[in-house]
Amino acid sequence: MTIGVSHGSGSNILAADSPSDEALVGTINGVVRIVRGAAGWTETERTLEGKHIHALVQDPKSGVWFCGVEFGGIYASEDDGHTWEKRDVGVTEQDIYSLSVAEVNGATRLFAGTEPAHLYVSDDLGLTWTEKPALHAQETEEWRFPAPPHIAHLKHISFHPDDTGVIYASIEQGGLYRSDDGGDSFTEIPGMYNDVHRLVSNPADPNRMFVTGGMGLWLSRDYGATWDNVFGRGSEYGGYPDQLVYKPSDPSYMLITAGQESPGAWRQNRTAETRISRSRDAGETWEVLSASGLTDKFVPSVEAMTLEEAGDVVQVFAATSNGEVLWSEDGGESWQEAVAGLPPVSKGGHYHAFA
Repeated sequence: MTIGVSHGSGSNILAADSPSDEALVGTINGVVRIVRGAAGWTETERTLEGKHIHALVQDPKSGVWFCGVEFGGIYASEDDGHTWEKRDVGVTEQDIYSLSVAEVNGATRLFAGTEPAHLYVSDDLGLTWTEKPALHAQETEEWRFPAPPHIAHLKHISFHPDDTGVIYASIEQGGLYRSDDGGDSFTEIPGMYNDVHRLVSNPADPNRMFVTGGMGLWLSRDYGATWDNVFGRGSEYGGYPDQLVYKPSDPSYMLITAGQESPGAWRQNRTAETRISRSRDAGETWEVLSASGLTDKFVPSVEAMTLEEAGDVVQVFAATSNGEVLWSEDGGESWQEAVAGLPPVSKGGHYHAFA
């Protein structure tokens, strides 16, 4: 099995029968395939070179891969990522930030988020797309990204664990929005800072929801009615979390990555001072990982993270803005550098801070 590691993927928490030994990594210079052999992980192939990859997702039914490109539209692969063809008829905004896939009424539906923040869906494996205009209709003056050209984007698309008709749209910056009708209408979920990176629901208790963003980690225990800022700027866990995953068999076991400050400070300090932290109690408390092989407050930001649980093996891939893939096969207890020297893995221009 091949898994995907990319910044804007909505499919980064996986359960499998056996551990995957191949991964597709979305970088600023194409899709890089890494393969595990007797000597460890090695790079074996690059495709879509010259294109900045924001998102990689696979439809589990057909096996088709989809790739979202910065200012480049959407591509599909029917041969496990070895070759790609463009599939984005109907997508009028070509700066793709996020991709997700869900089963809706027994069939595959693809979702794409863009900058400016629009939502598109496809019911024919990407051959044609239509916009769900209700999301962009929610735009206000608060939908504004700090860096030029100051345009908000749909950074992440997620779903209620028990009902894929309930969609969560994370707008950076602009807030969190929910649709209860498959995207035909949206309402804002207030209560957290409006720099929203992603929403993750606990499948064992969907009332428990987490938002990572520009002012830390937010937790709701009542389906979004109220929110607590679990940690924020100045905390030991970091103030700018993005990637958040859990074990499918035990969602109370969670991993989060965060830089100490925002990307503006990264550029000034030439370091993100990144930490990876763990919770064993569904996000109520956290501990900084000081695991074997993991440097404390390391320089690059973790821009993508995928967790795959296969029996007793819990693989975690953490890809950085310096082009490394950190890897753990024991749920974060120990780490090693799987590969290095790849093009940076980066949302937009984050990687410039460390060049």
